[in-house]
Amino acid sequence: MTTTWVGATAKQIARAVRRGDASATQVVADHLEQIAISDPALGAFRVVRGGEAITEAEKVDDQEDLANLPLAGVPVAVKENTAVAGLQTWHGSAAARTPEVAEEDHEVVRRLRGAGAVVVGVTRMPEMGLWALTDDDTGPARNPWDLDRTPGGSSGGSAAAVAAGLVPIAQGNDGLGSIRIPAACCGVVGLKPGRGVVPVDFGDKDWFGLVENGVLTTTVADAALGFSVLAGREPVKLTEPARLRVGVSLRSPAAGVKPDEPNTSAVAAAARLLVDAGHDTVTADPTYPAGVALGVLATWFAGAYVNSEGLDVRRLQPRTRRHITLGRAAMKAGLVRQKQREAWRERSIRFFADRSIDLLLTPALASTPPPAERFSGQPWRRNMLVNAAYAPYAAPWNYAGLPAIVVPVGFRPDGLPLAIQMIGPPDSELLLLSVAGQLEVLNPWQRHALV
Repeated sequence: MTTTWVGATAKQIARAVRRGDASATQVVADHLEQIAISDPALGAFRVVRGGEAITEAEKVDDQEDLANLPLAGVPVAVKENTAVAGLQTWHGSAAARTPEVAEEDHEVVRRLRGAGAVVVGVTRMPEMGLWALTDDDTGPARNPWDLDRTPGGSSGGSAAAVAAGLVPIAQGNDGLGSIRIPAACCGVVGLKPGRGVVPVDFGDKDWFGLVENGVLTTTVADAALGFSVLAGREPVKLTEPARLRVGVSLRSPAAGVKPDEPNTSAVAAAARLLVDAGHDTVTADPTYPAGVALGVLATWFAGAYVNSEGLDVRRLQPRTRRHITLGRAAMKAGLVRQKQREAWRERSIRFFADRSIDLLLTPALASTPPPAERFSGQPWRRNMLVNAAYAPYAAPWNYAGLPAIVVPVGFRPDGLPLAIQMIGPPDSELLLLSVAGQLEVLNPWQRHALV
C-alpha cells in the first residue's frame, strides 16, 4: 500500500476522524489516489467520483459534532445498480442503464452518507446482475489475487475493490449469491441479510423479492458496522455466542456438482475451528427438492424479463436476451410461484428445528473462480454451465429468504482465497457475525491482495 490510510479498516478510519487524528478529506484523497493506481488493472469501478467525493469529505470535516457518525470519513463504494444522486444507474451495461441521472440516493446510500461515509464511486457488475461473473461491454473485472481470474458476481466490482484495499467497505446486493460468491472469490467477508431486514426498494428489479442489500468488508467488525448502518440500527459490539450446535453439509444444491478437495478441506477446517471455539458440529444435509431448483431458475429468468421492460432488447448481450426469452415463457407458464417459495422457506426454517442446529456450515464455492474472460460474448449455455459448476451453494438461501455469510479461511493451492458459507434462521444476522468473528480470531486471514 502506498498511502497512509489505504488498508485501514472502516472502524479505524471512523475512530480517527471522530477524534480529529485524521481528516475525512485526507482519508478520501488517499483512497482516490490508490484507485487511480490500481483500478486500471482491476476494472472494479464504473465511475469514480473524484472531485465530488473530496467535496463531500470536506463537508464531513466541517461538521462540529462527529460523535454520532459511525462511518465518519469512511470511503465506500456502491454497486452500480443502486441509485447514487447525480449519476446514471448503470445496471451493468450502457444498454441497461437509466437514461436519466438519479435525483436522490437509494435508501441504503442515504443511510451510508447519513453515517458519515463518503461515496467514492460505483462498482461494476454483469449486465442486469444476472451472472456470477463480472464482465461487460468494456471487458472483465479482475480478481486482485490473480488478475487472470474473475472476482465473481454480480457484486464483483465491490468485492475486488475491497480486496484490493481501494475502499474498506462496499455495498452490494444478493439475488442468488451476488454478495457471497464474489466475497468467496476475493477473500473478503460478505453478508446477505435475511428478508426484510435491510431496505431493497428496487421496484420490479428485485427479482420478485429475492434480492437483499448487504456489505463486503475485510473484517467481521466492519461487516457488523456496515450491517447496522444499512439496517438502521445502533452499532453493537459483537459478543461471544453461547455453545452452539452447527450443522455441516457438503451436499450440493446442483445435481452432478460436487465441491473440489480445497473447498471440502475448507469446510473441515472451519468445523474444527468451531469445535475449538466451544461449539458442537454434526452432519446435517438439507434436501434440495427438484421443484425448488426449477423455481429458482424460473424466478431468475423471469427477473431478467421483467427488468428488460422499457429497454431496447436488441442492444443487450446475447446471453441476456436468451434469459429474457426464457423468462417470458416462465411467466406465461406461471412458474414463478410465491407459494412454492413460502413452502421452501418454512421447510428451511423447520430444518434448523428438526435437526436441533443453530447454524448450517457449507462450502462457499465448489471450485476455483473461473478465468476473467469475456463471458458476455460467449453462448448462454456456457455461461450457465460455468456458473452452476463453480457457485451452486448460495441460491437456495435467497429463495428461502434466510441470512447467510461468507468468511475467508485460507488459500487454495493455486493461491486464490478459500471461504465457507454459514446460514442461519430468520433474524440470526448478529449470531452469524459473532461466529464469523470467532473464526477470524482463531484463524486470521490476509485482508488484502497487493495489486
